[in-house]
Amino acid sequence: MKGAKGEKRKQELLDIAYQMFIQKGYEETSVDEIIAKAQIAKGTYYYYFPSKEATLEAVIDMMINNEVQRAREILSAPIPVPQKLVGIITSLRPEQNESSIADTLNKKENIIMHEKVSRRIVDEAVPLLAQVVSEGIAQGMFVCDHIEERVRMILIMSQHIFDNGNFTAGDIEVFIDMVEKSLGAQSGTLGFIRGLIG
Repeated sequence: MKGAKGEKRKQELLDIAYQMFIQKGYEETSVDEIIAKAQIAKGTYYYYFPSKEATLEAVIDMMINNEVQRAREILSAPIPVPQKLVGIITSLRPEQNESSIADTLNKKENIIMHEKVSRRIVDEAVPLLAQVVSEGIAQGMFVCDHIEERVRMILIMSQHIFDNGNFTAGDIEVFIDMVEKSLGAQSGTLGFIRGLIG
């Protein structure tokens, strides 16, 4: 089952699991239901995924790959640097219809997987954001050093403040102020974020 055919089968299984997790929720979807929908033998399923948790992890990896692809498209888009910066950060979040999968990840029992996912998103995003900040420096918009360290901090801060949706107008103001100061941007450069978040 190795090779292109095996990879295709694995991807089909992932797509089925992804759709079922979105429609029914991770907790409510059983391995037997995924197997039935895929019309495969139980052994075939377990050949690719040793457990339902492994399937969830693979589904989340697939989601992150899609998010990173969207971020790369924004990086090469002909838009102003501040919009590029914010666009990349916001693209590295689950889509609206993927909220049930994201909610599963945020449960206490999935804390290790949640940390692993957060780390991977930061690792994928830092080089992309560093490119945008370098572009901003070349245009005289930003003045800063230690670019990768700065964008890593900004990303971690944005994850912790905005990912659970539990933030205030004051949090938004302080976040904008801190990002502008961190990047050496003029006050107001990132003010448009208020409209996006609000």
